[in-house]
Amino acid sequence: MNTGNATHYDALLFVSFGGPEGREDVLPFLENVLRGKPVPRERMLEVAEHYYHFDGISPINGQNRDLIQAIKGELEDQQVQLPIYWGNRNWHPMLNDTLQEMQNDGVKRALVFITSAYSSYSGCRQYRENIEEAISTLADGCIETDKIRVFYNHPGFVNTIADLLKESLHEFEESARENATILFTAHSIPDGMAANCSYATQLHETARLVMEAVGENPWHLVYQSRSGPPSQPWLEPDVCDFIDTLNAKESPSHLAIVPIGFISDHMEVMFDLDIEAKEMCDELNIKMVRVPTVGTNPEFVKMIVELIRERMENIEKRALGDMGPSHDTCPTDCCLYTPKRPPTQGRPLGS
Repeated sequence: MNTGNATHYDALLFVSFGGPEGREDVLPFLENVLRGKPVPRERMLEVAEHYYHFDGISPINGQNRDLIQAIKGELEDQQVQLPIYWGNRNWHPMLNDTLQEMQNDGVKRALVFITSAYSSYSGCRQYRENIEEAISTLADGCIETDKIRVFYNHPGFVNTIADLLKESLHEFEESARENATILFTAHSIPDGMAANCSYATQLHETARLVMEAVGENPWHLVYQSRSGPPSQPWLEPDVCDFIDTLNAKESPSHLAIVPIGFISDHMEVMFDLDIEAKEMCDELNIKMVRVPTVGTNPEFVKMIVELIRERMENIEKRALGDMGPSHDTCPTDCCLYTPKRPPTQGRPLGS
């Protein structure tokens, strides 16, 4: 249903974190991530080893290329004319270069899709600041941008995760599926950041809505990939710590881990879950399955195009649960955070 006048956009700007695509990219990439932060070089070299474990290749750029191609195909199928430009925060293609290209091509107004389903400083506001900074470097700085709303409770996101979880549970014997423990994971953020946004609340709502569609399995929301010193409080519990504690209390035999905080298999998913969490489960004799991220699932891609059409055609917004669809325009004080700059003690966010 159309609920108002159409809005014209010249392009879609696809924005993500970026990641290295070879061993020679790793250190320059990490220097970009850590710019302005007093992180000892030896700590950066330690983090680099996680990338070298995968030959210096983070999967994020390749996954973004695949998703962009899928969005292009869905736009064509729905006869929506909208060219797509791609810019990253920390690695090529960089936002500054992409916005310069957009200006050269005559783009005046663009929709922005950020690869995060949730509200937070690092997952939303910081990207908006990055875009504004990049636009300010243009000769006339006249590109207008409107960010697509967060989609943590959109049926296209929630139902895709639920379907992937149901499919993954079939890797367990039938007698174990209904009692398998479900762990929903997301990237941890500092408590100070979480206090000024709806990140944790939205994650809990996504998990709750997924379980409404899946069944009555026991489930928990946990976190992973914290990157601050022990003295700085971050959202807890950590996924591996929780598995250890859960095993001591309940001795679960089967565990499904669902990385709802990520839309594709980032380095954190591969390292923290596929390696570290899997090794812990093996040591504890727990059968574990890691549920795939939504990636280029056709229903998820259709959701992205639906979100685009919301803004272009003012079609009716959809959302599950009682929280309703998120705002289109972020309030001035939305997700405010002044990052502290202590030495980093873990992997960078979102790579």
